[in-house]
Amino acid sequence: MNQALKVVIAQLNYHTGNFDFNTHKIIQEINKAKSNGADLVVFSELCVCGYPPRDFLEFDDFVEQCNKAVEQIAMHCVGIHAIVGAPARNPVKEGKSLYNAAFVLGEQKIQQVIYKTLLPNYDIFDEYRYFEPNRSFKLVEINGCKIALTICEDLWNTDEHPLYVIRPMDELIKLNPHCIINIAASPFHMHQANVRKKVLSENVNRYHLPLIYVNHIGAQTQLIFDGGSLALNKNNEVITAFPYFKEHSEVVEIKFDADTDIISNHSNLSSVNNNLNTTISLIHDALVLGIKEYFHKQGFKQAILGLSGGIDSAVVLVLAARALGTENVRAVLLPSAYSSDHSIDDAKQLAERLKIRYDIIPIENTYQSFNTTLAEQFAGTSFNIAEENLQSRTRGVILMALSNKFGYILLNTSNKSELAVGYGTLYGDMCGGLSVIGDLYKTEVYELANFINDEQEIIPVNTIQKAPSAELRPNQKDADSLPDYALLDAILKHYIEERKSPKQIIDAGFEQALVNKVLRLVNINEWKRIQSPPVLRVSAKAFGPGRRMPIVAKYLN
Repeated sequence: MNQALKVVIAQLNYHTGNFDFNTHKIIQEINKAKSNGADLVVFSELCVCGYPPRDFLEFDDFVEQCNKAVEQIAMHCVGIHAIVGAPARNPVKEGKSLYNAAFVLGEQKIQQVIYKTLLPNYDIFDEYRYFEPNRSFKLVEINGCKIALTICEDLWNTDEHPLYVIRPMDELIKLNPHCIINIAASPFHMHQANVRKKVLSENVNRYHLPLIYVNHIGAQTQLIFDGGSLALNKNNEVITAFPYFKEHSEVVEIKFDADTDIISNHSNLSSVNNNLNTTISLIHDALVLGIKEYFHKQGFKQAILGLSGGIDSAVVLVLAARALGTENVRAVLLPSAYSSDHSIDDAKQLAERLKIRYDIIPIENTYQSFNTTLAEQFAGTSFNIAEENLQSRTRGVILMALSNKFGYILLNTSNKSELAVGYGTLYGDMCGGLSVIGDLYKTEVYELANFINDEQEIIPVNTIQKAPSAELRPNQKDADSLPDYALLDAILKHYIEERKSPKQIIDAGFEQALVNKVLRLVNINEWKRIQSPPVLRVSAKAFGPGRRMPIVAKYLN
């Protein structure tokens, strides 16, 4: 007699701290799975409270609401089981007060609780700040199927990257499980999908077991979750691959007879071939989702941004329009005496193509009034960065005034290259509630612009082809102050993403004086970045909580 467990994989979008919303969504999926005859429905890591909860976990009331939500969900598990992620209190006094846990629910109660063993404490992760690591291992048995239930990082201690001294699955395999289920909150970055598949594949090869992997989708401030949930059979073949950046649920069956494996039940929901996604298309979709989620989850609808005629603001405008709808985006052209006619024309052309409302507010009179006010203090000095920054800050004041008056969220349009070397004005062009492309180097912004124009010209070709300029003084070009962006970005990637030393970068073929100059600029401008808006994370090392550098430091200065 064939024994099988019918499992629904539920890839859903949660909202941190919104217990009513998350609980309702989970219960709704349980009821749907039950009506389809499923035995088990599996949700992702910390789905009950949303990920990452961060210091909310230090509030007893927050944890208590998590517990009540789990109990409420359990009451709906009649004739079906569910696995949900939530914090669990540590029953002993020693150690941290919480575990990162997977609750196994059935028969209207909590039947079992599995704790996370490996707690990541790198990049954007800070789980050891809150959670105690698991030290005992047991399987979960549902309708006779023995499951090695693991939580995200528990599968990530691989031969290639051995970050921990133990592998939870090395302990669980001794108990003879039929399969592995991994519930995760794995944030997106542009290479994460390939890394994730490789890690999961290594586990299947090592333990010769079928594997179900369930991830979040959505975004929580900087972090974007792409989903990409998977089911692999014991031969490491993909049985189902979920879409990126979309909610999706699907049924698979775990066979646990003499030939244990996992199969698709050929449900009406067809699997998606994620191999069709290119890196730049994933970045595009991630940023659109990140904007949409930031606004929706905070209850905002409308965005405003300064449209300069340059490539950065052009790309942000297109992304915002796709995320929020053209009717919810307002562009403001803020020309000065140094703005070129073609920049104004390019900005107008883009806004008109997108059918977005735009205003033209010249800043010359306002800017000159600042010069008049400061005339006595500036007497005897020559035009320099102070006057340049006054123009940028004039624009910032106007954009923030419109934001305050009409309830818009100002979108920041600075790119990662500029943020890295301090090529931006604090309280000027660095203003905003959300940094949309702050994790894209300038060369990547060009790549994204070309992707946007792939099927038809949306961003004016002149915007893409002309030499970049802040237009804060006559005939200014970025190249006056910075090396060519292709060269600059290559050095920055070596230093920021790959954490290479100056010597290693120089040995890679870069000129010593240039390397020293660029790295010094990165380090001395940390004080600016710490005051910039949250940056949507699309790389493995974004500015923000994943890169924690001292401000007052001597290294390379």
